[in-house]
Amino acid sequence: MRVAVFSDVHANLIALEQFVRSTKDVVDEYLCLGDVVNYGPWNDECIDVVMNLPGITILEGNHERLFLGTDDVTREIPLVQDFFHHSNTFFSNRDLISDLPKQCQLGQFECIHSLGDYSIYPNTSIDITCNHMIGHSHHQFKSEHSGYMLVNPGSIGQNRKWIDMLDYLVIDLESQEIQMQSKPYDFNLFLSELYQRHYPKNCIAYYANKPRINS
Repeated sequence: MRVAVFSDVHANLIALEQFVRSTKDVVDEYLCLGDVVNYGPWNDECIDVVMNLPGITILEGNHERLFLGTDDVTREIPLVQDFFHHSNTFFSNRDLISDLPKQCQLGQFECIHSLGDYSIYPNTSIDITCNHMIGHSHHQFKSEHSGYMLVNPGSIGQNRKWIDMLDYLVIDLESQEIQMQSKPYDFNLFLSELYQRHYPKNCIAYYANKPRINS
């Protein structure tokens, strides 16, 4: 049994569709660690794609909580608030993100969107008491802490290293082998959609100024 684990789509349909094309013939099931929505314009479309993946489990992320109103958007920085107010206008499927589980078990890993809502990076010092798969920080890594593994598949839609790359992992549940994967996608199509949907200038600049591996 091979499972594709992914996170932080952030309404980037162009990257999500490339991810599906890259995995559909090589995995049996999918696990999403949350944050399908917000930032990008294709919120409904991304939810629909993710919900229809084979054997899909979707965990709740902090941006699902923002869209549901269970987290207060005014506590976010101004840029996130601007993205939220614009992206939220392109979302109607609130019923599909209601009552998502917060965590699940996958093989030897306890899977959750984030540990204490912290952004955890490869060099973060943290004590854990079991093996974890997490998202949230948009950085792909495998590291060891206190004798346990901490794994992040990275981000599909908002890679913090190279914005025009999507990251995920594939785990073989029999061997527990984990393969980290990165694929390019057409970032210009995503950026063009932000312009067409009249995103605020600071939101467009946030994406346009990010480093690209294929400049």
